[in-house]
Amino acid sequence: MKRKSYGRDAGLSIRMLFSGALLGALYVGFAVVLFQVLNVGLIPMILIVVGLAFFQYFTSDKLALAASGAKVVSEQDAPELHAMVERLCAMSDLPKPKIAVIDTDVPNAFATGRSPKHAAVAVTTGLWRRLEPREVEGVLAHELSHIANRDVLVMTLASFFAMLAGLLMRFGMYGGLFGGGRRDGDSGVPIWLIIFLVSMLTYFISFLLIRAISRYREYAADRGSALITGAPEYLMSALQKISSGMATIPQRDLREVEAMNAFFIIPTNVKSVTAGLFASHPPLEKRLARLAEISREMGKPVAP
Repeated sequence: MKRKSYGRDAGLSIRMLFSGALLGALYVGFAVVLFQVLNVGLIPMILIVVGLAFFQYFTSDKLALAASGAKVVSEQDAPELHAMVERLCAMSDLPKPKIAVIDTDVPNAFATGRSPKHAAVAVTTGLWRRLEPREVEGVLAHELSHIANRDVLVMTLASFFAMLAGLLMRFGMYGGLFGGGRRDGDSGVPIWLIIFLVSMLTYFISFLLIRAISRYREYAADRGSALITGAPEYLMSALQKISSGMATIPQRDLREVEAMNAFFIIPTNVKSVTAGLFASHPPLEKRLARLAEISREMGKPVAP
């Protein structure tokens, strides 16, 4: 299977493109406000953007692995896991990523890295113990689809500009406050208030758009897993087991890894995740329904 076939869905592609275009328009508007209200110079802004972008681009995989406590394992340390990833990579025309293991009973997995050549896949010991080998393959194929689609890079860039917008706006607000609260022309409106309102609006809208893009890319990765393995029913079974397994994990353990929710195949706070605008992942029921539809398209029987 060639890489171009991963998770191709015209409807999903259109929705992701539309959300990305709205996000880009939002950041253009933010830049206009920044120049007009704060008179921020072009060169300082470029230096800040380029510096932060390079740092995040080259360290994204290392930071994610370090934040989750994942340990990169060799083929001697985890021969079965390495063999499984190698087989899936051969089937999907991908270079083999680094493989890491997180020592926690929370059943989950995630992928990270700026490109297929600089990627890593991490699984928890809890996932490896709870799932059957074919179910683990379904999960790993989902993560490899994220890598093939460069989803980590896309989401990092989307989040990066939102973070930068908030950072610069905060600096601008402090500058307005400590600069004497000068007013915008003759309108009598303090600049710090303008900055605060625009900052809140920018963050809120970008937050919703980034979450929408994240949900769409989860659907695409599910589809990619089904196409790579040819067996969407195993990913369906894995998702159900992971979701059920969360209920048996102590809240203390769930909180320890909750910061990685945006990466994990299923959020650790799965009980509180809804189908609303604020969720980073689609509802489990909708993911299972789409996988069942893909299974029917492939001519496979679907359990009632």
